[in-house]
Amino acid sequence: MPIRAAIAGLLAGLALPPQGWPWLLWPCLAVLWRLCAAAPRPALAGALWGGTAVLVSHRWLLALHPLDWLGIPLPISLPLVVMLWLFCAALAALLVGAWAALAGRLTPITADRALLLACLWGLAEVVLARLPLFWLGLGSVVLPGDPALAGLASGIGAGGLATVQLMLGWGLHRCWPVRSGRPRLEPWTTAARRGLSLAAVVLALHGLGAWALVGATPPPAQTFRPEPDQASVALLAYQPAVPTREKFDPGQIRRMRRGLEAAQAAARAMGLAGVVAPEGMLSAGALRPEPWDGELLSGGFRRTATGLRSSLLRFEDGRARPGSALDKHRLVLLGEWVPLARWWSWTGLSAVGGVEPGAPSRLMRRPGADLGLAICYEISDGESLAAAVRRGAGWLLAIANLDPYPVMLQQQFLALARLRAIETRRPVLLAANTGPTASLGPDGAIEALLTGGRPGLLPVELQPRNDRTLYARWGSWPLLALLVASGLRVASRSISPPPSSRSPS
Repeated sequence: MPIRAAIAGLLAGLALPPQGWPWLLWPCLAVLWRLCAAAPRPALAGALWGGTAVLVSHRWLLALHPLDWLGIPLPISLPLVVMLWLFCAALAALLVGAWAALAGRLTPITADRALLLACLWGLAEVVLARLPLFWLGLGSVVLPGDPALAGLASGIGAGGLATVQLMLGWGLHRCWPVRSGRPRLEPWTTAARRGLSLAAVVLALHGLGAWALVGATPPPAQTFRPEPDQASVALLAYQPAVPTREKFDPGQIRRMRRGLEAAQAAARAMGLAGVVAPEGMLSAGALRPEPWDGELLSGGFRRTATGLRSSLLRFEDGRARPGSALDKHRLVLLGEWVPLARWWSWTGLSAVGGVEPGAPSRLMRRPGADLGLAICYEISDGESLAAAVRRGAGWLLAIANLDPYPVMLQQQFLALARLRAIETRRPVLLAANTGPTASLGPDGAIEALLTGGRPGLLPVELQPRNDRTLYARWGSWPLLALLVASGLRVASRSISPPPSSRSPS
């Protein structure tokens, strides 16, 4: 049992982005369902499955070593990074173990009970996406490997996609023939019948998702009519590719400033309306390099009455200082934010530890078209960006600094951004220090992408939209309603008295 759980968890971790192979995840989930139903200790099996999956999907954390640039001695750098990696795996083990324990108490796991458990997992992923740790949930498994299935996100979001993956895994688990004194061929014919039904469901889901993706790019004369004040947004994304370990070196600071000046000059020469620069580009109080009439949307820091904020700073009309800003709300645990930091002398695994969170809203008002913003791994929070779209965001912007992490994390970030585009049917612009810097269509397609790790400029033209997907309208409320309905169904069947075996008198 432990070996099966660990192997299934390992393969599940491999199935997640950057691979994005849902067809590999389904048998792993089938094993998890089977262990929950038959293992003597389902909580242990679930813990092994979840912990192993996160060890694989979060192995990029090991790239934090060495931490000597933060003043942490080399002898303790690697143990500290490994402890952080194991901490994430332990939390995943705790969560999946608790879920598996509940599943073990609900045996036999009938369809209504499986739906209850799947909805519970899906909503848990929605909640976790708003907390300080970065999680790569089952809802993200569809990209880049299965865009057709990802199309369902426009109606049900990432939480709904996670629920679908679990139900498909349960269906596959039910296809395994089980003998119980019946004729020899009966278990196999039952399994074959269930397998054909499952295949039909998978095909139908892919057809529905593909249809939703086609609807993401309708002709202008049909469902999408741009507002008069929502003209196309022509911008230049700047990728400086400055190693974070050297970012605060005076020479690198001058280089970044010269690079931003060159980006503004290039945007002016191309006739573009503005420049976008990645997270943390400008230090607190820094003035705009060489003011010009165009717009500058740059990641940076600003000081407020309550402390330092990591923000998107908006410079306009040739002004040297930002006229508006939107602060990062979801801070990196043990990086930008350390619990009870006032009682510690340590400010975290970041050169800018001690950052204060901003307001939850991800909407930035601007002339022409409001934008929905994600800074760093806020990109994993689909609910907040859908809320920004409900309030009027016509396009999405994601800025990040993913150095010193490897290309694997860049690919995960890109997959999540594509999912956000599909959920909201909005074009997305990514601007990251070392990548990914890209332009995405409202169907999640990659329209342009800079080579990672190299300085570059990416001119883009985005068309803001005002239509809304079902997910942008309702968020995860339908999933919550389904959870309540399935819970009531399970409860009613549990308390219903068994049919009487006595004959009527």
